[in-house]
Amino acid sequence: MSLDSGSAPFAGKVALVTGAGRGIGRAVADLLHAEGAAVYGTSRDEAAAAEIAGRYGTAPIRMELRDKASIDAGVAAVLAHAGRIDLLVNNGGVNAPRLAIDVPQEEWDLVHETNVRGTFLVSQAVAKHWIAGGRPGAIVSVASQAGIVAIEERVAYGSSKAAMIHITKQLAIEWGKHGIRVNAVAPTFVRTELTASTLARPDWAAELLGRIPAGRFGEPEEVATAVAYLLGDGASLITGHTLVVDGGYTIR
Repeated sequence: MSLDSGSAPFAGKVALVTGAGRGIGRAVADLLHAEGAAVYGTSRDEAAAAEIAGRYGTAPIRMELRDKASIDAGVAAVLAHAGRIDLLVNNGGVNAPRLAIDVPQEEWDLVHETNVRGTFLVSQAVAKHWIAGGRPGAIVSVASQAGIVAIEERVAYGSSKAAMIHITKQLAIEWGKHGIRVNAVAPTFVRTELTASTLARPDWAAELLGRIPAGRFGEPEEVATAVAYLLGDGASLITGHTLVVDGGYTIR
């Protein structure tokens, strides 16, 4: 559960969660739904979008984060169905682990267009709704410890997450006067489909684990709790901040 008081701290709120079909995004969407929010989760896959909608009793929102028209259409669909958006979680993203010397341009573009441009364009589309209507709002983006410290085979991913952390600060400065808070979380390696290929390598997984003082990898629900805290009223004075959920990985 989040750190907000009450049994349903997000009752009456409408939340848009990108990439809600699995991993951290699904854990975030599940928690917000359990705490009272009407959750609209996105996927670039039509079948997955329908499954997400059925899970939360809302409408299917297909959204391709590399396509501005798709983003605008997805946000418009939520507004048409729910009438408003109160909370935004930018979780959708991709990774392409590879040594820097071997990264092809198409993989670099895929990671940055999805993680950086997509995060910005979704935030912009939702903020336009808030500002035009004089409504407050809260945004949390799922960045990564790789945006704070360098990690082998993460040049495209880490630089994209560093950009997300900076975007968080920039938007907090510009949109604060409109009652919009913008924060991020930066998880360590969390057991999801995105990290499966890395954690399946025993020697590499053991080395990574040795860098975490807490002695274990993260679980999606632990990141979801941090996201819910930053979205909630208990974090009303927090903006432009990146909450590190890393078991101590980045303190060295």
